[in-house]
Amino acid sequence: MTASAVPAPTPAATGEMSRIRQWKTRRNAELGLLLFAMLLVAAFGATVEANQFDEIRPNFWVPAALIGALFAGLHVVVRFTAPFADPVLLPSVALINGIGVAFLRRLDIARAIAQEKPIPTFFADTSGRQLAWTLLSLILAAVLLLLLRDHRIISRYAYTLGLVGIVLMMIPAVLPASISEVNGAKLWIRIGSVSIQPGEFAKIALVSFFAYYLVRKREVLSLASHRFLGLDFPRGRDLGPVVTVWLFSLLVLVFEKDLGTALLYFGLFIVTLYVATERSSWLIIGLLLFFGGVYLAYLLGASVGGPFANFYDRAELWLDPFSDANYNRESGNSYQLVQGLLGLGTGGLFGTGPGAGSPGTVPEVRTDFIFAGLGEEVGLFGLSAILVLYLLIVERGLHAALAVRDSFGKLVAGGLAFTLGLQVFVILGGITGLIPLTGQTTPFLSAGGSSLMANWLLIAMLLRISDAARRPANSPPDRPSGPKKAPTQLHGAMTEVIKP
Repeated sequence: MTASAVPAPTPAATGEMSRIRQWKTRRNAELGLLLFAMLLVAAFGATVEANQFDEIRPNFWVPAALIGALFAGLHVVVRFTAPFADPVLLPSVALINGIGVAFLRRLDIARAIAQEKPIPTFFADTSGRQLAWTLLSLILAAVLLLLLRDHRIISRYAYTLGLVGIVLMMIPAVLPASISEVNGAKLWIRIGSVSIQPGEFAKIALVSFFAYYLVRKREVLSLASHRFLGLDFPRGRDLGPVVTVWLFSLLVLVFEKDLGTALLYFGLFIVTLYVATERSSWLIIGLLLFFGGVYLAYLLGASVGGPFANFYDRAELWLDPFSDANYNRESGNSYQLVQGLLGLGTGGLFGTGPGAGSPGTVPEVRTDFIFAGLGEEVGLFGLSAILVLYLLIVERGLHAALAVRDSFGKLVAGGLAFTLGLQVFVILGGITGLIPLTGQTTPFLSAGGSSLMANWLLIAMLLRISDAARRPANSPPDRPSGPKKAPTQLHGAMTEVIKP
């Protein structure tokens, strides 16, 4: 008798292979949503041309096709490196990014017509540069997905990332205003025609550091407490990290002259702390500290001036924007805010239509006030649809945070999703007069490379974490097979007690 050289597959192995073939990664759904998003971008461009030229030129679809090809490339990378990632994230961001490029193209066309110049090509002016920044941003996102196959690796470099984040935040504050200040806020590094906003990259590094720190200190910050008015408040000795970040945020407010950045970083830490400890008292303490500090800065600006004077001036213009409008770009300090409000009011519910408005009258419409320019042409309903897209991205990020198995991933995904949502709130709040104006840019919409690259890296991190969250427990790894470490495989897995 001779034994068979190759053993026949057992029923269990056959069933396992069958299950592997039946796993649904939803990548085809992602591709379908991407195609639909690009159709909407093409429709936006066609409407712009109909209103600008009274006709739709045969090549109106080219910008949408170009940017669609870029997103298709990232889709291929996601298909092979993060096959179980959330299929909604990439199409939602692609639609916002595509609308941003199409609107910048609309501004380039209007400017060329007004100056009686030839219509620029698709690779020229602001929209061409934004298309190039989009390409670079997608390359960075693809590289992150290719190199980072496990988000938990970042925790090994948490303190280094924290130091890098602090340095990136403080660089503009110590530089001369001539190379760091734009519209009263010191957020930039400008060298010739090149400008970088390092704070955009700092938020990703700080989220990783906060997540690692709070995972290690969660028990101390959540268990030891004093009860007051039905809420569990932390001990005084445990307030050190919160007070430190609060003081750091106030330094950002004073020396970088930007309320939005200070609110962004302090709010990020407080919300991450709340997610880690599940104690609402941290939110109360955070709100009291931040608004108390802002009010103190306002009073100091009114009395002693100095480094607080800029924030006091911005707060005064926010309280009464029409007091110094003057309807003149040069002499009216609140001209920009007033024109933004008038643009939103002109748009009404349905807007004037893409290409039929006058967004060029709003200063900085390509960057800080792109929401106001879009609001005039797409109206309240159109802006609400864009905000729903942002809300959907944040929701999918929070869903990944809830579903992922490790605590570090939960805090990173939750912090990144909240950061994106808070940045949109800060921008929209400043444009609508809800809070004082800030120097923040609208994620994925505004012209500029720093914000676009940083936010696409943020999306790549959410894709990686959502892949880990949605991956079946018995699915094959997304990297070459090799010796498997027990802690990596058993971390977060269900256990069973076997009695002898």
